[in-house]
Amino acid sequence: MGSSPQIGQQVPDFTLAGGVLEGDSFERRDYTLSAARGRALVLAFYPGDNTAVCTKQLCSYSSGMETFEGLDAEVWGISPQDVDSHEAFARGHGLRMPLLADPGRVTARALGVAAPGIGVRRSVFLLDADGVLRWKHVALLGATFQSLDTLAQQLSGMGNG
Repeated sequence: MGSSPQIGQQVPDFTLAGGVLEGDSFERRDYTLSAARGRALVLAFYPGDNTAVCTKQLCSYSSGMETFEGLDAEVWGISPQDVDSHEAFARGHGLRMPLLADPGRVTARALGVAAPGIGVRRSVFLLDADGVLRWKHVALLGATFQSLDTLAQQLSGMGNG
């Protein structure tokens, strides 16, 4: 496993192609970590679009977007699939957060969550408004995920601002 950033450290900057469902259209653009400063950010790495656990996880986060908004936080889903796959996944399940493509797993490796076989470990990183890592969870097996309640509790404890 790579050297995952430690709590209290700045997360290395990255830019990934992605998109987000806005009504009927899927808005594609590049997402840059440093450009997201000013709000808390939830980076949710998941192994694959349209797989059972990933679908449950992202549907749960998507249906809780108001909770994240209320905590002044954004959520980005990141996996190795391309943006076309993400668009189909978002449309198929009405996912409302940006889905980012990390096909070479460069970002996953930089954060220490690339894994042989499955591609990436299911993991969540909570960053404060300055891009500093405040909480993380990296699953060993990935059959479960961190709940919306757990993330909301961690975010509200971060004291953004």
